[in-house]
Amino acid sequence: MSFSVATSADGGSNDGLLPYLMALDQYQLEEFKLCLEPRMLMDFWSAPQGHFPHIPWANLRAADPLNLFFLLDEHFPKGQAWNVALGIFHTMNLTSLCEKVRAEMKGNVQTQEPQDPTQEDAEMLEAAAGNVQTQECQDPNQEPEELEEETGNGQTQGCQDPNQEEPEEPEEADHRRKYREKMKAKVLEKWDDIPWPEDHVYIRSTSEDEHEELQRLLDPHGTGAQAQTIVLAGRAGVGKTTLAMKALLHWADGVLFQQRFSYVFYVSCHMTRYMKETTFAELISRDWPNSDAPIEEFTSQPEKLLFIVDGYENMIVAEPGSDGLDDGPPCTDWYQELPVTRILLSLLKKELVPQATLLITIKTFYLMDLKGLTVNPCFVQMTGFTEEDLWVYFMRHFDDSSEVKKILQQIRKNETLFDSCSAPMVCWIVCSCLKQPTVRYYALQSVTDTTTSLYACFFTSLFSTAEVDLADDSWPGQWRALCSLAIEGLWSMAFTFNTQATEREGLEVPFLDYLYQLNILQKVSDCGGCFTFTHPSLQEFFAAMSFVLEEQEEFLQRSTRYEEMKLLLQDALLNKEPYWTPVVLFSFGLLNRNIARELEETLHCKMSPRRMEELLKWREELDKAENASVHSHVLRFFHCLHESQEEDFVEKMLDHTFEVDLNILRDKELKASSFCLKRCKRLNKLRLSVGSHILERDLDTLETSMVSSRMHAWNGICSTLVRNENVRELDLSNSKLHALSVKALCLALKNPRCKVQKLTCKSVAPEWILKELILALQGNSKLTHLNLSSNKLGVTAPLILKALKHSACKLKYLCLEKCNLSGASCQDLAVFLISIRQVTRLCLGFNRLQDYGIKLLGAALTHPKCALERLELWFCQLGAHGCRHLSDALLQNRTLMHLNLSKNCLGDEGVRFLCAALGRPDCNLQSLNLSGCSFTREGCQDLATALKHNHNVKILDIGENDLRDDGVKLLCEALKASHHALYTLGLAKCNLTTACCPPLVSVLRSSKTLVNLNLLGNELDPDGVKMLCFKKTCTES
Repeated sequence: MSFSVATSADGGSNDGLLPYLMALDQYQLEEFKLCLEPRMLMDFWSAPQGHFPHIPWANLRAADPLNLFFLLDEHFPKGQAWNVALGIFHTMNLTSLCEKVRAEMKGNVQTQEPQDPTQEDAEMLEAAAGNVQTQECQDPNQEPEELEEETGNGQTQGCQDPNQEEPEEPEEADHRRKYREKMKAKVLEKWDDIPWPEDHVYIRSTSEDEHEELQRLLDPHGTGAQAQTIVLAGRAGVGKTTLAMKALLHWADGVLFQQRFSYVFYVSCHMTRYMKETTFAELISRDWPNSDAPIEEFTSQPEKLLFIVDGYENMIVAEPGSDGLDDGPPCTDWYQELPVTRILLSLLKKELVPQATLLITIKTFYLMDLKGLTVNPCFVQMTGFTEEDLWVYFMRHFDDSSEVKKILQQIRKNETLFDSCSAPMVCWIVCSCLKQPTVRYYALQSVTDTTTSLYACFFTSLFSTAEVDLADDSWPGQWRALCSLAIEGLWSMAFTFNTQATEREGLEVPFLDYLYQLNILQKVSDCGGCFTFTHPSLQEFFAAMSFVLEEQEEFLQRSTRYEEMKLLLQDALLNKEPYWTPVVLFSFGLLNRNIARELEETLHCKMSPRRMEELLKWREELDKAENASVHSHVLRFFHCLHESQEEDFVEKMLDHTFEVDLNILRDKELKASSFCLKRCKRLNKLRLSVGSHILERDLDTLETSMVSSRMHAWNGICSTLVRNENVRELDLSNSKLHALSVKALCLALKNPRCKVQKLTCKSVAPEWILKELILALQGNSKLTHLNLSSNKLGVTAPLILKALKHSACKLKYLCLEKCNLSGASCQDLAVFLISIRQVTRLCLGFNRLQDYGIKLLGAALTHPKCALERLELWFCQLGAHGCRHLSDALLQNRTLMHLNLSKNCLGDEGVRFLCAALGRPDCNLQSLNLSGCSFTREGCQDLATALKHNHNVKILDIGENDLRDDGVKLLCEALKASHHALYTLGLAKCNLTTACCPPLVSVLRSSKTLVNLNLLGNELDPDGVKMLCFKKTCTES
């Protein structure tokens, strides 16, 4: 097993960012990772010296929120990660998170004041630096033999303080020794009491690598500045408690933390949550060899104490009636009687024993609840089994290396299952299932295709030879009772159950004993009479079964199962609550008829045939609701449908799906999307963003079976374009494709049955695929819209334009924004505009066309065959001379109605050239955008004069120019005096004051057409706003 470490300290520059990453759901997290690519960062972040960090995708791919924080902290130091995260949240339209991040960034700036270290701090730092694991202090006069004898062969000893006090008195050393012996015995007894399955490889001994990891636990960066609060987080069952107890055992054995800690205390939260009020002194004295714990010694050297707080999530989900984590007075008195939750909270917040060191274990899901409770935390992520660990584990079960290789290859194709195998007990479940020869040799693919199918196979294999003293007619009731226990536990976030719970549900002793025997349930060693499911996934499976088991007829009328199921679906699919995701996935998987039949025959239970109908009803209700839609979380929905493997049911569930937006970043998303898209019979618009590791660079290094699996799924997606003739729009923006995948896509697009009319390929990679796509579409009479923005076309642009000049081409809209085009590129564009008369809209923004390029385009605009109606030239580095060419073109062109010149430095001179054409009554221009064009009152005067003679302009945006009140007054005089057709007027950020309001009000009163006025970003006082809001709705600030 392994763990990864990063420090998040209050004084650190990137502290506090982790909780915001934890707030992202799975799909938002993947989108966040995608935005960390340099080409995406350029859009919202200015890198120091223009250097954009490149984080290897292999690292990003596997990163959960904690590891993502580690990567951000590594690649964006000194607080840069805050600005990057804020920019990405803004790009993702996560408004709430943006506001919270801004507030915290502002708070960090206000509170980061330099502080001088006190004498006490200096002493604590000196004590903390006393255990440097990679160096040893040696007296130059000491003989080597003496040194070796003192250090115990140098395995775990740190630096010896030359000013160390004399050895302790024998009596004092004796009671410490007895405490260590008792703690060692307690740990070993606890492990011996855990009823692990006989064939589960559970190694109590510690490898050399694990011992090194334990040594690094308090000093993850090897700097000697040891952390005082370590938060050990990870998924359920990956070994958090085991690692913490090994640390305790090694300390008790005298091989770990000897100079650092005099005492190590272990607090089990799942046991203490049931305790009544106590004192802190009593709490830590419970494991003392006798009743007289040396409390005074503890309080005199608090820096020598380590508290292991295991399973803190049990305190967070404390039972109703407990004080929980409310805001009460801090506990600072060791002898004050308080609820345990209050004592532990004070310990975490450093209100109680502030100089002690804390090691806290917690499930990753609850990590957000620790925000604000810990001081200078160091987060350690437990990753569980590595791939090397998996190999070792499976080899001990199957021996044959070729067989293990085949099994692991198959499991990798199911990413949900493969990720779960980081927990050793899940590996045991998998191995137990696959040990059956019939499964391993004949049904390996079908059993591992979904997680539900594997778990169902596991249970059917266990109960196929069940010998339990239970009447046949009792089995259905016992399964209902067990499933009820599982789901009720999840509702209340309870994972440990006592005898009262079993009696309440009606579970019989023979049935429970058999579940213990089969290792489905496990007794809790340190909580008498309590038990838990051996792994949380088993509880989740039975919780899901509670929704598909047939209920007794006498309870059907008052059953709440359908309403409960809707709540789960709401949380998992709409609210993106990961807590319920496994249960919902299992629920859909149990709808599979083959799985249901096998479970019915083996478990002697009955599945309800109504569940599919109820889910279809739920989907129908959802489609009718105005404020709810699965659309924005369609991938999660697709995962659930794929888990069922019921094609007819899936087709019905997707009957009202017309638009799909998919960000495919993992294999499981590719498989689920392929399965479901083929069954979206009424799909009209498909947006598909494919991550680079799926269909690009990894294919060269992957095993053949994985490549085949991916390409099979990708071919299924491409076939949707052929099979479903309703698909009219395809968006492949931000996709990274491979030659094989491009070939499959081109074949689909060339198929006569493909009816795609709008194709968007913004920021695709590698860029050569654009040429292949366009060649595939050459002569395609159906394509009307093509968007290739944000691609560095360069020399590819002429080839693309040449291909589009086919006589059969019916293209109307072409967008080449941000495509690295130059003025010379406009020569090919000009020829294209004359050749293809159907093109009515051309978008060329964010290209360095400059005045020379506009001169070439202007010549095309004057050609009688040019039918262009809308031209976008924003941020093209145009100047006044470019406006002269455009003005000449406008005098002759009779089709152009919309012109966008925003973000160009035109100045007053450029506006004057434009107005020469704009002032002509026969100028057909209806919409003109000159925002951010660096002109002033003088340019406004020319516009005012032109508008007196032009009655065609309906939309005029001149915001973000230094017009001031005088310029607007000139414009208003012209508008008031003429019969203009102006519908929308943009004056945002024009340095206006309340003085401009009277003339604007006059125009608003007299105008019969002006209904939209944008004054955002101007300094208007309340009186000015009141004047403007006399009658019409206006936008102001």
